[in-house]
Amino acid sequence: MIDQDQKQNTTTRKERRRVPVQVIAAIILILIVVLIGFSYVGIHGSFASVQQVFTPPTHFTYSGHTQYVSSVAWSPGGKRIASASGDGTVQVWDAYTGKHVLIYRGHKGDVLSVAWSPNGQEIASGGLDGTVQVWNATTGQPTLIYRGHTNAVFAVAWSPNGRYLASGGLDGTVQVWDATTGQRLYTYGQQSNTASPSPWNTVAWSPDGMRLAIGGPEGALAFDALTGKNAAAYGPQSTVHDITWSPGGQYLAIASNNEVQVWNVASKQNVYTFTGDSQSSFAVVWSPNGQRIAVGSGDGMISVWDALTGKHLYQYRGHFDLYPGHTTYNAAVNSLSWSPDGAHIASGSGDDTVQVWPLP
Repeated sequence: MIDQDQKQNTTTRKERRRVPVQVIAAIILILIVVLIGFSYVGIHGSFASVQQVFTPPTHFTYSGHTQYVSSVAWSPGGKRIASASGDGTVQVWDAYTGKHVLIYRGHKGDVLSVAWSPNGQEIASGGLDGTVQVWNATTGQPTLIYRGHTNAVFAVAWSPNGRYLASGGLDGTVQVWDATTGQRLYTYGQQSNTASPSPWNTVAWSPDGMRLAIGGPEGALAFDALTGKNAAAYGPQSTVHDITWSPGGQYLAIASNNEVQVWNVASKQNVYTFTGDSQSSFAVVWSPNGQRIAVGSGDGMISVWDALTGKHLYQYRGHFDLYPGHTTYNAAVNSLSWSPDGAHIASGSGDDTVQVWPLP
């Protein structure tokens, strides 16, 4: 009797372990579909198509400014964004709701550049009044005003260790100075008060703090950040609007005319070129993980490219000309900033807005 019960139990367990043929077939089919999908992604990339105009399902527009937005900067912690404008203000606001935190009004005239300190405690801003102002990111209280330039300051950048600031502008110089005392370390270039000086439009510190890249009407240069010596030329012999380092510091992306060139810093070789729309590329930024490059242009379009292959992945269009038939770049994307986690991009435009939108 015991043996018979054991056999029945064994038979019952075997029956329970049997999986219907239909279930097995369904599982195999699912696996095949998944494998095909991975194969497609591996060959074609993870985005639907080249030249796709991407409209994100969720994003918001910050409309706190009353004139063009010249510069945007995400805080190192990712919670706030600072934006500079032709309305004479720098505004700090919540990066995901657009709620005001503070408005800084220290400049006389347009504010042209803004940069967050690496520790997130201070903000530097450069303006049409020729000053760079350093102020508390929480209270808005100024801590230092640098008056070394004789004309508008177009660009300002913190060193990675937060000790120094580099600023460039319409007087034809790039100046490197102590962010605490305002003492100048050196000046690159000759100051000019002529009617048509050769300005420096953009300044970018390398991730290791050893090199400084600058761009202007005569192209792009990189030199020793603490001495201003050993300058090397990169990029096209035309006006450079913006420049950015790859996260590892091996490459430079240079925005000029309607294209962005990526250069190997060590070999001084052009790796590849992104050719955009017919209007100028005004802004370029590398993603924190080094895999993407975003480019903003004069027609309000933002293109995202694969930084490793140069493949065009998709486009985002959210900025529009406020004046139909306008002949100037009223919808131009003047500045881009990637969130520290790489999930969002903030774009500032001539349409007076900052838009924050997620990547797919």
